[in-house]
Amino acid sequence: MRVLKTKWFARFSRRVRIGDETLCEAIKRAESGLIDADLGGNVIKQRVARPGQGRSGGHRVLIAYRRGYRSIFIYGFAKNELDNVADDQFLTVSELAAIWLNIDLGLLEQALMEGRVEEVHCGQNN
Repeated sequence: MRVLKTKWFARFSRRVRIGDETLCEAIKRAESGLIDADLGGNVIKQRVARPGQGRSGGHRVLIAYRRGYRSIFIYGFAKNELDNVADDQFLTVSELAAIWLNIDLGLLEQALMEGRVEEVHCGQNN
């Protein structure tokens, strides 16, 4: 399973102090079948904890997800700032999900070198 985060999501996760270990835990739960919401179009929503707190009042992350293959963290928001994403936001996320999940390995490596995506370090999962 390759786990990545978009440039936008990387900035978001640094700003709200969500570390790679927390992101890896969200993917581990998804791989175990514990998905908070399957939004369709290979997009899932997972809850992640704020530092030092639990998941319920924390952040929500939207992930382009194909089980056992690739996960890309695309969008995140705090539960207290936004209840859910609007239809137009979801359409954008689902379009990005299709691109990142179907991109060939050469273009993915180029995107990594250009900084458009970053690897999420999950120990032996990379």
